[in-house]
Amino acid sequence: MLIRVIGAGVAGLCAAFEIARAGLARGAAVEIVDAAPAPGLGCSYHAGGMIAPWCEAMQTEPLVAKLGEEALAFWTRDIAVATVAGTLLVARERDRGELIDLAPRAEHCERLGPERVAALEPALAGRFSQALFFAQEAHLEPRAALRALHDRLAGMENVTLRFGAEATAARPRADWTIDCRGFAARDALRELRGVKGEMLVLRSEEIELSRPVRLLHPRHPVYIVPRGGGLFMIGATMIENEERSRVTARSMVELVNSAFAIHPAFAEAEIVETGSDVRPAFPDNLPRISRRGEALYINGLYRHGFLLAPALARRAAQFLFEGHVFPEVMHADQGERRADRDRGADAREAARGAGLW
Repeated sequence: MLIRVIGAGVAGLCAAFEIARAGLARGAAVEIVDAAPAPGLGCSYHAGGMIAPWCEAMQTEPLVAKLGEEALAFWTRDIAVATVAGTLLVARERDRGELIDLAPRAEHCERLGPERVAALEPALAGRFSQALFFAQEAHLEPRAALRALHDRLAGMENVTLRFGAEATAARPRADWTIDCRGFAARDALRELRGVKGEMLVLRSEEIELSRPVRLLHPRHPVYIVPRGGGLFMIGATMIENEERSRVTARSMVELVNSAFAIHPAFAEAEIVETGSDVRPAFPDNLPRISRRGEALYINGLYRHGFLLAPALARRAAQFLFEGHVFPEVMHADQGERRADRDRGADAREAARGAGLW
């Protein structure tokens, strides 16, 4: 059996890895094809790399947290590139009430006062009177993570990597095609829309942070991810357009101002890099595995690529080799997904009551 994966961003590489290791004993070969000259040159290249399921759960559907929990094991054990240092969510004094309101609904987190904030991040001492700390969450450097994943794939005996190649010219014919092209797959997935994200990388020798710091803000939320060596990735813009490569002056000002609100030394930081790309999203902003004949489309990861890709990859592998169907990601309609999830829960309870499970 030949399984061809199109696209070598985080979704494609994770899918190839899970399918290759599940298919090795079954005689399945995996071929990865990407038109780019190297892996990870799409929107994965500009990602934040936060593995933060419970922090994200406060502003998105529960499904994102449920799937995202699987990414913690993947990026710390299977591809051991992530650092578990937690996520710190802070708010300026005028937004402190919103942070306090969120606290009872947040899972796997601790509410901190100013002393604990200072103990965790001395650079923020005296700047925030309240914070939420998600101690079990992790972060990674996306480009290094994709290199590590690529290297693992390159060492697997049933994997072939082809870069600078078009999938339409690939031979021989594959038994299954796994399409992970992101927004480029809109030729087949008409519901996809583009959500532009922009980022900065700043250098400052005046600030040290040990973990991602996220600023709660009603209009301009921002996250700062330490990269080491005085480098910090600043991101969070979500713009409803499909323009890939241009960082606007407005977005740059908003990102720098928001970083300045976390620590004033960012105003004097050197701008090392800017970047932008278009992230693929469905109308409900939830991921989806869609089947078209002998093709699976893994798409709609929105702004959660590194968080969601491992779980979707594992489900795609289980569908291919074991025939498992996962309604929560394989049904297009969100209502259907919820109904099937609820029916499944009811059926399991009935089976337990009858002593069948």
